[in-house]
Amino acid sequence: MDLIPAIDLIEGKVVRLSKGDYSKKTIYSNSPLEVAKKFEDAGIKRLHIVDLDGAAGAEVRNFKTLENIASGTQLIIDFGGGLKTTEDVAAVLNTGAAMVNIGSVIVKNPSLFKQWVEIFGAEKFLPGADVLDMKIKINGWKEETDIGLFDFIQSLLDLQLNNIFCTDISKDGMMQGPATELYESILQKFPFVNLIASGGVAKFEDLIALKRAGCHGAIIGKAFYEGEITFEQIKTFINNN
Repeated sequence: MDLIPAIDLIEGKVVRLSKGDYSKKTIYSNSPLEVAKKFEDAGIKRLHIVDLDGAAGAEVRNFKTLENIASGTQLIIDFGGGLKTTEDVAAVLNTGAAMVNIGSVIVKNPSLFKQWVEIFGAEKFLPGADVLDMKIKINGWKEETDIGLFDFIQSLLDLQLNNIFCTDISKDGMMQGPATELYESILQKFPFVNLIASGGVAKFEDLIALKRAGCHGAIIGKAFYEGEITFEQIKTFINNN
């Protein structure tokens, strides 16, 4: 199972929110590149970057930070937040991201997203299922939809997209443990999905539980920044993985 640290960006700073609430923001670092280098030094291979400015606004805002991390590390980066046009996708990939993490466009403009997959290839996208009470939410979790989680995942599989991350919004940033039962239910219905768990990881044991549940990866955020998961534990998990 891949460990994938999250770097959430607001105005070029590393932050974490609680349940996606921008009014409940904690700043952890003014240097995302330094944070990324420390992850790399611990043996991490992948990095999940979310441009929260872009997610909440009209356009991608943190290109420079992406460029700094991509040029300053060898990490495999997926980047998202605020991508709305074909030019946005091309710019993110050209700036150094290996993949685009995407959510809202899949729901709001499925024909455009299908075009992107045809243009750039399915391997360039990491779609995210942001879910609350089994329904998909979009636009930085501010907008509800009537789309069921399983229907959403099936629509991705229909496009040959097999790598998916799922965030249980009720768990995100709350340090109460991940939605392991939800992930187990997804994998029971879609056993061939490479599912990445996101949200709620609070301690090292949660990573073990997610691995046992069959998750392909786990995104870690607040638990690391709050010191509940250490670099030594990350190294131990990677070495024993």
